[in-house]
Amino acid sequence: MNSVPRGPLALVGLLLLADQALKIYIKTTFAFGESVELLPWFHLHFTENPGMAFGMEWGGTTGKLILSLFRVLAIGFIGWWGWNVWSRSRADFAERGFWSAPLLVYSIALIFTGALGNVLDSALYGVLFDRGMTYLPMFESWVPYGGVAEWGRGYAAPLMGNVVDMLYFPLVDTQWPDSFPFWGGERLVFFRPIFNLADAAISTGVGLYVLTQWKQQPE
Repeated sequence: MNSVPRGPLALVGLLLLADQALKIYIKTTFAFGESVELLPWFHLHFTENPGMAFGMEWGGTTGKLILSLFRVLAIGFIGWWGWNVWSRSRADFAERGFWSAPLLVYSIALIFTGALGNVLDSALYGVLFDRGMTYLPMFESWVPYGGVAEWGRGYAAPLMGNVVDMLYFPLVDTQWPDSFPFWGGERLVFFRPIFNLADAAISTGVGLYVLTQWKQQPE
């Protein structure tokens, strides 16, 4: 009997690889604020989130460090939670096939992947990228954060880097009628938030978790 949830672990690996590959591609090829329209309702738009969700900040440098440490602890808890759920159910699922696992385990795997993907940004990107935030230094010219040379120097200490966002879906991009109260004549955009694959994984995982809890409710 397999003792590990192979399907959920494969999902974690694939999503994490895709998330980091897309972030590094955007960060090394796009200028900050650059936007490319792939479809009228789907753009790649390079921006960075220095703090919490939707670009909010709290407590300056100290607040950001506390937030990063909290995220690391949360990832450990989520991983423990997922393993616990799998341990209680693996006797029923382990021999059914590679992707067989409870839906709850997959929802936890998605939340874990998204949290880990964004923590990697804050933990490593400030050290790996230069102050221009668009160039991944080569080893022969790289001076990490705190080094002497300015060129290729990281822009922040570990756990203090920014999270890279790029997925933008302006499903509606129009203008409020001039006669509309308060916002008349102003631009109307829906959906405004810019996010990344890790954020999408968290949202999907939370949605699946709610579904699993709803299905368990007695009729």
